[in-house]
Amino acid sequence: MMKPVNTDMAAYYALRNNFDEEDVENPEAMDDLDEIMDHLRKLMSGQRVLELACGDGYWTDELQEYAEFVLATDINPQLIEQAKARELPEDIVQFAVTDAMDPQVQGEFTACFAGFWWSHVKRQDQAAVIGRLRKIIGKDGLLVLVDNSHVETEKTVIARTDLEGNTYQIHALPNGERYEIVKNYHTDSALRKRLSPLLTDMRVHRFEHYWMLTARLR
Repeated sequence: MMKPVNTDMAAYYALRNNFDEEDVENPEAMDDLDEIMDHLRKLMSGQRVLELACGDGYWTDELQEYAEFVLATDINPQLIEQAKARELPEDIVQFAVTDAMDPQVQGEFTACFAGFWWSHVKRQDQAAVIGRLRKIIGKDGLLVLVDNSHVETEKTVIARTDLEGNTYQIHALPNGERYEIVKNYHTDSALRKRLSPLLTDMRVHRFEHYWMLTARLR
């Protein structure tokens, strides 16, 4: 009998880590990532960065090379421990367990970065999230988001769309447990329509496999 679908997204990513499931990098997308990394280096050099949903520290490892300081946060303690195992310089990188939807953090920051997280934020919650970040980063603080463009593959199949326009995928763990995950693939126009009232100097860089948004908080 097929198990019911779980909707606890944080639990899914914690359990996926326990199973040591790895996403296989798409070789065709590596050029995109290289270009994004070049943009990040220019944007984040010397910044004090609040990183949301850092996961195992993939982006943290990149940011610590040129940022003045990085506070890498995630809701999952297991993923924070995995990120710490990278042994990044403690004078530059610190970690905190907190929910990216409403970060409870201390410190002074000039920028916020989130890699592959914004697609998991429901459309109706986006304005509130930006508002909370402004209270932490402050007016004119830099915001950088990186996420997936929609490329038709068996991994990007949409299971359903809700009344707010959010789309969902079904992911399965090796033990057969199935999870419904929010995964929104944003168009440039949708990003601008929803976020323009909250941001200034907003630019959307579109790549084949990814998109990158840069902006200042109003």
